[in-house]
Amino acid sequence: MLLKSTRVWYGGHFQPAIIEVAPPRIWEIYPYGDGGERCLDFGSCMILPGFIDIHTHGAYEYDTNDARPQGLRMWALKLVEEGVTGFLPTVVTDTVPRTEKAARCVAEVMRRQNPGEGATILGVHLEGPFLNPEYHGAQPVEDILEPTLPQLREFWKASSEQIRIITLAPEMDKNFSVIRLCNELGIVVSIGHSGATYQEVQQACVNGARSITHTFNAQSGLHHRENGVAGAALEMENLYSEIICDGNHVHPEVVRLFFRCKGPHRGMMVSDSLRCKGLEPGAHFLFADQACIIDENGAARIASSGRLAGSTLRLNQGLRFLLEEAHVDPVSAINATALNQAELLGIADHVGRIQAGYDADLTILDSDYSVVQTLVKGQLQKQG
Repeated sequence: MLLKSTRVWYGGHFQPAIIEVAPPRIWEIYPYGDGGERCLDFGSCMILPGFIDIHTHGAYEYDTNDARPQGLRMWALKLVEEGVTGFLPTVVTDTVPRTEKAARCVAEVMRRQNPGEGATILGVHLEGPFLNPEYHGAQPVEDILEPTLPQLREFWKASSEQIRIITLAPEMDKNFSVIRLCNELGIVVSIGHSGATYQEVQQACVNGARSITHTFNAQSGLHHRENGVAGAALEMENLYSEIICDGNHVHPEVVRLFFRCKGPHRGMMVSDSLRCKGLEPGAHFLFADQACIIDENGAARIASSGRLAGSTLRLNQGLRFLLEEAHVDPVSAINATALNQAELLGIADHVGRIQAGYDADLTILDSDYSVVQTLVKGQLQKQG
């Protein structure tokens, strides 16, 4: 299969090219030309590396904690409509049995998923339960646990060793022993729902933590006399950091500041989407057994308090927000959709770039950022 466009993203900028795909990989990239009858001509559409969402709880009335295989398969099939080609179903803090059941479900569906069958399930993101109760955000405080090595091992076993990221509060991890075990197991530790000081973030990082969860939200901030988690995300250049790019969780000007500090290689756009993605403003739903509502701006809020619970963000619109509203430079913005996540997960040797030999995970966007086509492992995906 041949694809061509005058705007293919490779080498750090858009340029005209023809991509030859031999599923599951990109076979070769050629100079722009005719390509013949078998070439799919996408005109001036943007051809980008397929998006990777490493923090997403659900969508289309399904939640990872529901632990229903059919719902998870449906979600994977629908995600390609927003250009997502890989994702980590994210488990919200819950009881231990329900957390383990959700992790088992993800691992089982992941094992049975055929290549190219919707967005690829890359593993589990466990958001909690090892959090700071004072920074619980929308996480149910009654299910938060103190970090222990035996409990981590139980979660790891339940997931069939498929936990790829765990969000935790390092100040709750005495002597950083859980962080060190995660590092040994190959689990990325992301600091979140945390009131850690800058020094505690530093100590967590030297013991193996590598990322920050939804920067600026549910964490200690930046004060001119006291630095916290958010300040560490800005100041520590080598620390990967998520950011929710829906315009509700973080103001566009702060998003621009974030990327100026992180540069092109450490910022990562996430949706932090909930089961309500795909519903209209005013819709009611449950998240972590809490009544929530979608406001007029598309933000998901806890009905009783108005506190942000998550988003309804589609990542193609997140890229539009980064480029058109936050005015982030194109390299940083596009790297934040796939390459940086692939680097964090240790899969950037075959995912996250448009390059010969890489997986043919491609997102094709029109000038208004609507998704024209998505390829997963070289297979054209059904749209709409």
